[in-house]
Amino acid sequence: MPPTDEELVVALAAGEDGALAGLYDRYGRVAYGLALRVLRDPALAQDAVQDAFLAAWRTAVGFDARRGSAQTWLLTLVHRRAVDVVRREERRRGDPLEDAPAASGEATDESAEVRETRRRVQTALAGLPPEQRRLLELAYYGGLSQSELAERLDLPLGTVKSRMFAGLARLRELLGEAGVDP
Repeated sequence: MPPTDEELVVALAAGEDGALAGLYDRYGRVAYGLALRVLRDPALAQDAVQDAFLAAWRTAVGFDARRGSAQTWLLTLVHRRAVDVVRREERRRGDPLEDAPAASGEATDESAEVRETRRRVQTALAGLPPEQRRLLELAYYGGLSQSELAERLDLPLGTVKSRMFAGLARLRELLGEAGVDP
């Protein structure tokens, strides 16, 4: 019988060979998909996943299964690294995100209901046309205003506004169908 995720993290904390590879085999693709959704760049997504798995290796001793699952812990590390890469890239480009919101709280502290709602919202976002989804994600995750989005993406402000309006309307419909009160 293969080890559970939590057993793999305990083995990782103990320095056992193969524990990190076992976690990567289970969650590498999901982690890459998450990083790619945040970063929209395959190379940067790979870097974020690598950094997150290294962080998992370094911090596995502090993992507490009572606070949440190993999967949630690991994917939280991936999300944080991806957001860090976004911020680093913005600074590197000389165009900082001054008003970017702080990363959300520990996913391991969230209730099952909050995690389920988040999953439904992410599924609904995935159902939007790419141009609408990109604008909404940049506005939400990057904290950009419509004017900043228009400038950054070299789009007319009216186009940004209409795409965001249509995207939010469709998102409300999709969330309603998923049983989430928008």
